[in-house]
Amino acid sequence: MGRYYNGDIEGKFWFAVQSSNDADNFGVDGEEYAGHLVYRFNTEHIPDIECGIKLCLDVLEWDKERLDVFFSEGGQGYLGYNDKMLEEYLGESNTSVRELLKNYARLHLGKQILECVQENGSCVFEAEL
Repeated sequence: MGRYYNGDIEGKFWFAVQSSNDADNFGVDGEEYAGHLVYRFNTEHIPDIECGIKLCLDVLEWDKERLDVFFSEGGQGYLGYNDKMLEEYLGESNTSVRELLKNYARLHLGKQILECVQENGSCVFEAEL
């Protein structure tokens, strides 16, 4: 069973990779309410969101493009993957697979938040605990 987030943005947290409070990395701490974390981002948070995205990109470095291909439709990891498959695909990397996946998943969440705030002026969502 996975954990989801929904509201102005929707998605599913990556199992065993991404925590329910991952959005805290973009400048807003979730407020716990009835088994969920509630996030409220607005345009004032854009610098923090962009900073969180940059931190993810700094960790991913050139591995980001390779992960994009791996997880794209038709890529080896599109329908599922395990650490061994990913390690073989990436070969040598300066960063552990676990750290790459954590930042790759976080990057996608951050981009969703940023796009939502830029388009709507705010982004409010709940994350299951």
